[in-house]
Amino acid sequence: MKLEKNRTDRFDVAALYAAMDSERRSRRLTWKDIASQSGVSASTLTRLSQGRQPDVNSLASLTAWLGMSADHFMRVVPADQFGVASPLAQISSIIHRDPHLNPEGAVALEELIRATYERLRNDSD
Repeated sequence: MKLEKNRTDRFDVAALYAAMDSERRSRRLTWKDIASQSGVSASTLTRLSQGRQPDVNSLASLTAWLGMSADHFMRVVPADQFGVASPLAQISSIIHRDPHLNPEGAVALEELIRATYERLRNDSD
């Protein structure tokens, strides 16, 4: 099976786990709550925390619980072509759509993320 030109065959388990943890904190839930709500076992969540790949059914359940596509967690070759938004542009659009943030809060959060990203990025653009 040939993969799309700009995709690798690696699923980013750490990104999935980080998104779940962020959502868990946002909703003020426990990992046990996630297991119950998503229909995925607590042991599966433990395996994810250890970097192990989920099975297809667990992946489907967890991404549905998150409200995100599994595509969000596929490692993609760095965006250097026309029409591919940078991670910061994507994050910015998400922050500004968040109904829980007022416009000033969205701008402040965006500036914080941008400054942190610039400080920690690996390249020297």
